[in-house]
Amino acid sequence: MERKITSVAAFLGLTAIILGAFGAHALKRYLSVEQLSAFETGVKYQMYHALFLLFLGMNSMVDEKAKKTIFQLVVFGVFFFSGSIYLLTTKPLSGIDFKFIGFITPIGGALLIAGWSVLFWNIWKSKR
Repeated sequence: MERKITSVAAFLGLTAIILGAFGAHALKRYLSVEQLSAFETGVKYQMYHALFLLFLGMNSMVDEKAKKTIFQLVVFGVFFFSGSIYLLTTKPLSGIDFKFIGFITPIGGALLIAGWSVLFWNIWKSKR
């Protein structure tokens, strides 16, 4: 499980860097300041959670079952939260109005919160 978690962490980190550079350079011409700021928020949260998964994959204080649960919550959370932000903010570029998926963003945020909560609970209840 550790290899899978750290591999996904590396992929999320890699794509966050690529998307961040894309946003800072290519999207500047097409998006408003507000849209660019929202896009950056998606990139930041993706990177934060790439680092979170990297930490999780290398942590021995969390049992395998909890690692799997946290991993799933974080991956789906990033996909829903950051992914929906990317789609919602790039309407001027794609020409597609993704407003109909706007409800997914807070669901993604809730999944990320749940992932952190499971980590907290697992560390709290672990034997000292």
